[in-house]
Amino acid sequence: MRNWVTKFWRSLSAGGLVVGTLFFVASLTPTLVPRTYLTQGLLSGACFAAGYGIGVAWRWLWAYMELPEPRERFLLALKIAVAAICAAIAILFLWWAAEWQNSIRQLMHLEPVTSAHPLEVCVIAIVTFLMLIALARLFKRISRLVSERSGRFVPRRVSNVIGFTVAILLFWAVANGVLVRYALYVADSSFATFDALVEPDRAQPIPPLKTGSAASLVTWKELGRAGREFIATGPTASEISTFTQKDAREPIRVYVGLRAADTAEERAQLALEESKRVGAFERSVLVVITPTGSGWIDPASMDTVEYLHNGDVASVAQQYSYLSSPLSLLVEPEYGSEAARALFAAVYEYWTTLPHDRRPKLYLHGLSLGAMNSERSVELFEILGDPVQGALWSGPPFESRIWRSITEHRNAGTPAWLPRFRNGSFVRFMNQNGEAGPADAPWGPMRIVYLQYASDAITFFDYRDFYRRPEWMDAPRGPDVSPELRWYPVVSMLQLAFDMAVATNTPMGYGHVFAPEHYVDAWLAVTDPRGWSADQIARLKQYLAARGRM
Repeated sequence: MRNWVTKFWRSLSAGGLVVGTLFFVASLTPTLVPRTYLTQGLLSGACFAAGYGIGVAWRWLWAYMELPEPRERFLLALKIAVAAICAAIAILFLWWAAEWQNSIRQLMHLEPVTSAHPLEVCVIAIVTFLMLIALARLFKRISRLVSERSGRFVPRRVSNVIGFTVAILLFWAVANGVLVRYALYVADSSFATFDALVEPDRAQPIPPLKTGSAASLVTWKELGRAGREFIATGPTASEISTFTQKDAREPIRVYVGLRAADTAEERAQLALEESKRVGAFERSVLVVITPTGSGWIDPASMDTVEYLHNGDVASVAQQYSYLSSPLSLLVEPEYGSEAARALFAAVYEYWTTLPHDRRPKLYLHGLSLGAMNSERSVELFEILGDPVQGALWSGPPFESRIWRSITEHRNAGTPAWLPRFRNGSFVRFMNQNGEAGPADAPWGPMRIVYLQYASDAITFFDYRDFYRRPEWMDAPRGPDVSPELRWYPVVSMLQLAFDMAVATNTPMGYGHVFAPEHYVDAWLAVTDPRGWSADQIARLKQYLAARGRM
């Protein structure tokens, strides 16, 4: 064991240790969301490995160019000195890590932490680093083995290229064809099993106009877990009336689960027929919802619009996956958009046949992956002659094409985290503090609102953060972004990637968790309900905020 440790120590690169340490300490600085010691340890280990790899690559380039190198004895002494200095720097920055995390926690009204758990972070980071180094050395060994075998028949440098190429193909085949597919199979099976579970405390609805009832075209089991939650948890007419002190209607919610039909088109047609059956097209507002990857619909969004319109709202959605949004985006990015497109096309085609003065106002809505797929469900040129009334898209992922195009072409001088686009008559952006620009500015015939938080990495992640500073870091910053946040090459991209994984663990109103009181402002802007005073709006926000945090 001692010989193995000594051999491993001698094999480490001094340059790799230096760059790895710089990446390690940079990983301790804050980004968008608070981190646990487990998340921080995994992130720091990955960053150290990335920095170490860059240092090793630089050392290889130095040797390849046949530049002078230090003697072996001097190199060993240098490595010991470098390791000692690196350890001291790491300890110093670990001491500051708690304050950096508190700079985010303070903005999100969380209790400050007294320790960053440096020992736990270091242990997890070292284990992560060793695992990644082991993979890298396995790759190197395979590449060298293939190179040596092929070197018997081709020139040395050609054999090196062959070895490197074969190693890449082999690793890719194993990772993508075996590990990823097996992991996704396990994930899909577990999500599907979870989705099929019928909650014992959630009874099948009795009223015949409820989706999932005995009279429904969709059975209670076919709704899936997310669908049953959506149907069973909305506000009733009595609850709405008690708050508004006005006569209210029972909101209509239609949902078609993944098990209800084999194809997206069949499920869309089933959703349309169910909507007709329950009278969805007889309401004043109709919302076509694209759920998240798992089929979940944020109750904060739909409860809000139902209260604002006194229950005179119908909403329709169909499930397209069991997986969480990140996994759905990874394995079936186009399928979600196909399902969203099928549902919108079915609803829109029927809606356009109705008399203009006797049909509901038609809106689109989606959260996260649902926002991106809802964007893709509409072809602008198809609706120019008879446009929908608007859309509310919250937390759009960074790959949302329309969102990205509008953000990149925003008005000069407006921040990337809350841009203004032209005169604001077509699209506007909102966050915790309301919208960009004056609220009384005139709208055009179609109203589109993006609700987003500056602390949401799912929205603001970008692969280009690898080599360039993102514009949302420019001053002024978002109200929920730490003033201590800095950009570092490579590291910032890895930090934001980890932030995406935990973006839903923030308090409500930050990260990727949207608060009902912020949905109130967004739906007010999109649907323009009548009869609400400023005091009533404030009271509704307080009521829904308390209800949403129960």
